[in-house]
Amino acid sequence: MPGSKKGSPARTFLLLLLVFITASFLGYAFALGNPNVAIDAVKKIAEEIGPISDSSFKNFVLIFTNNFMVALFMMLSGLLFGLGPWFIMAFNGFIVGLVVRAVQLTGELSTEQIVLGIIPHGVIEIPALAVAGVAGIIWYREIVHGDEEAGERFRRGTVKALKLLALSILLLLVAAFIEAYITPSIAGIG
Repeated sequence: MPGSKKGSPARTFLLLLLVFITASFLGYAFALGNPNVAIDAVKKIAEEIGPISDSSFKNFVLIFTNNFMVALFMMLSGLLFGLGPWFIMAFNGFIVGLVVRAVQLTGELSTEQIVLGIIPHGVIEIPALAVAGVAGIIWYREIVHGDEEAGERFRRGTVKALKLLALSILLLLVAAFIEAYITPSIAGIG
């Protein structure tokens, strides 16, 4: 995603990452001030996700499927005036910060285990989701600001968005593999 001008894909990508990181700190700060709310929220999330399987392959499929759906939703939400991906990145970042603090409060995992449970796959997964968000924003911008007929702008935006979504999906496959097969052993949670 070359370029650094205002509204460029690279700038949008970096800003989406910044939104995620900022929201993560806000989620963590919220959990500091509201520990019971944070723990209750994490319990509800854990109930919705269900138990982790003993099968790494089943976990891989579950993780990838979930992240694929988030990426697809990220891309499609870009059509909502280009705003959807910003809200989704902020929400997911907030939840990550909340979960990190709640897990710390439970004492079930050390801070090192929490970091090792997030970083190995997160350095690929979060940018992959941001790429999907950029895809949706580009699609929207192409439709609204393109130079040609509406149908052609929609088609060209769709092609650009799907190419970025394909990149996002490839990255999510790698991230899901790391999360299912590698993260548990290096974080000592497998």
